[in-house]
Amino acid sequence: MSKHWFIAAGALLALMPVCGQDMASSPHRLREVTAWGKRPMKEIGVQKTTFDSMALKENIALSMADVLTYNSSVFVKSYGRATLSTVAFRGTSPSHTQVTWNGMRVNNPMLGMTDFSTIPSYFIDQASLLHGTSSVNESGGGLGGLVKLATSREVPEGFGAQYVQGIGSFSTFDEFGRFTYGDDHWSVSTRVVYSSSPNDYRYINHDKKVNVYDDNNNIVSQYHPRERNRSGAYKDFHALQEVYYNTNQGDRLGLAAWYIDSNRELPLLTVDYGAETGFENRQRERTFRGVLSWDHLRSNWKGALRGGYIHTWMAYDYKREVAPGNWAAMTRSRSRVNTFFGQAEGEYSPSRRWFFNAAVSAYQHFVRSHDKDVILQDGDIGIVGYDRGRVELSGSASAKWQPVDRLGLSVVLRQEMYGDRWAPLIPAFFVDGLVSSAGNVMLKASVSRNHRFPSLNDLYFLPGGNPDLRSEKGWTYDAGATFDISGGSAVPFTLGGGITWFDSRIDDWIIWLPTPKGFFSPRNVKKVHAYGIETRLNLALEPFKGWVFELNGTYSWTPSVNVGEPMSPADKSVGKQLPYVPRHSASLTGRVSWRSWSFLYKWAFYSRRFTMSSNDNTISGSLPPYYMSNISLARNFSFRPLDLQLRLAVNNLFNEDYLSVLSRPMPGINFEFFISVTPRF
Repeated sequence: MSKHWFIAAGALLALMPVCGQDMASSPHRLREVTAWGKRPMKEIGVQKTTFDSMALKENIALSMADVLTYNSSVFVKSYGRATLSTVAFRGTSPSHTQVTWNGMRVNNPMLGMTDFSTIPSYFIDQASLLHGTSSVNESGGGLGGLVKLATSREVPEGFGAQYVQGIGSFSTFDEFGRFTYGDDHWSVSTRVVYSSSPNDYRYINHDKKVNVYDDNNNIVSQYHPRERNRSGAYKDFHALQEVYYNTNQGDRLGLAAWYIDSNRELPLLTVDYGAETGFENRQRERTFRGVLSWDHLRSNWKGALRGGYIHTWMAYDYKREVAPGNWAAMTRSRSRVNTFFGQAEGEYSPSRRWFFNAAVSAYQHFVRSHDKDVILQDGDIGIVGYDRGRVELSGSASAKWQPVDRLGLSVVLRQEMYGDRWAPLIPAFFVDGLVSSAGNVMLKASVSRNHRFPSLNDLYFLPGGNPDLRSEKGWTYDAGATFDISGGSAVPFTLGGGITWFDSRIDDWIIWLPTPKGFFSPRNVKKVHAYGIETRLNLALEPFKGWVFELNGTYSWTPSVNVGEPMSPADKSVGKQLPYVPRHSASLTGRVSWRSWSFLYKWAFYSRRFTMSSNDNTISGSLPPYYMSNISLARNFSFRPLDLQLRLAVNNLFNEDYLSVLSRPMPGINFEFFISVTPRF
């Protein structure tokens, strides 16, 4: 049995939301306790980052993109406020990141990626990252890693309700409501979020210059104009219904249903000189995700069945007014995605030394994507779109063994099929060892092979799809150490952290390249070597009675280099960092809690990102590094009929002038105010 120390400071518990509801009671100090426990065998050798509920439930305006930016070292690529935000692990691309929600993969089968700006953090109760090799435990295809999202099956007993109103800069309004009911058998939860904003923040446009003339019309100086974010309004509606029934005899039935209705304008680029009233650039989405589950638990084994369905309708319209009252549809894109999901999983532990797991899952995708016909350079008519279906099967088996309490070994074998193509067997090996009980110092190492099949757009998009694409594949290695220390009688504290080295080599990297016919087509052209170091540090202490300090930091060094052969004598990409992959990224959050007050500081850093594979140091060839700082101050009030929380948040505290993506402006300093009301029943 490995020894773990837990010292709980009462303020931490008092401020932590329970099932999505904020607690407004004052903190009180708990005595030090010592707990003995056996580390979970399911996580032998796993490199995992887990987010606590305080990070997820900070305020309703946060998306999961915001949570990942300030609480992890992964790179979040954002096209602007309330626009596409993707996540990339360890120098890979967003399509190399797998995302699951309540056990069902939610990556878009057309693009292979997930837009995290459309996932409200208030809809997520449990979130974790599985880095590199560790993702093979859950799914294949995660060459970089996997983001695991889930909702809680437990709610407080009796009736519960909460309403939060947020008002922010740029006429932004955020509303959140939740209703719960729980008893010995039933857990019912309904959540609703609605966000809207003209999103017309101002920024300095560094891609334009305005001349200043003297009386003789000579240019005497220039300056970058201050412009308004044009055509960036959005309205997002989310509803989540959950119902769980527990027989209290080892069986639990569940339903989770999530509906999204999003209507977003896509802002003008900083290089666009057109008038806002002369065009329409809009994206609409309606998505339904539903998961039915059955869990059967016994003393030494567990079985689970899941079934799910995803329907997504997306529309993109780009129109320009070519003459007064005469609009021309430049792009009219419509796509429908229907996905059916099924999974069966079993766990068996015959003794305290052995643990076995087996799972099989199936996805059936039906995709219809169509755009208006286009005229190619040679005069031919091109049909933009396709109507295809694809089945995806995945099966895995794992065995975990602890020959002694200090040592754990694990092997995972996974087999996958996409369409009629089978991937070679995906093996993964894990080992960890407790080298010192003092400080709970543990060493971890793993190695795995992995594959990612091309997305449906890669294969079938017309014009340009390439059905002859090979799957991306590679080997990943990592090794690291973690520690956890706690104690202190005068000043209770907990200190934990870890460092991980990783190395990935990916062959047949897919990239879209221009063709002589005037459109782009994907090809397997690159070999990528991504390697580096990830670190984290967490500290919590109570230096004075009622005062709690928390500090959480991450840092990642991630060279990700093209090591393939030049495609032509003019190819300068070999030996260069991949575009939009920062070599350095870091995050830091600090929290101070005293009685009913809480102050939070968040900081994130990304180093320079190149926009071209040649890493040219031109004006548009790279984006400068930037630092982001946010703060918030909250006060809880407790009254007889209800609990009340007031929160003021300041984003981009130092008014940083920055870009995450070329020609996509980001807002300067802005403010949000939230009032949360939780009635007492």
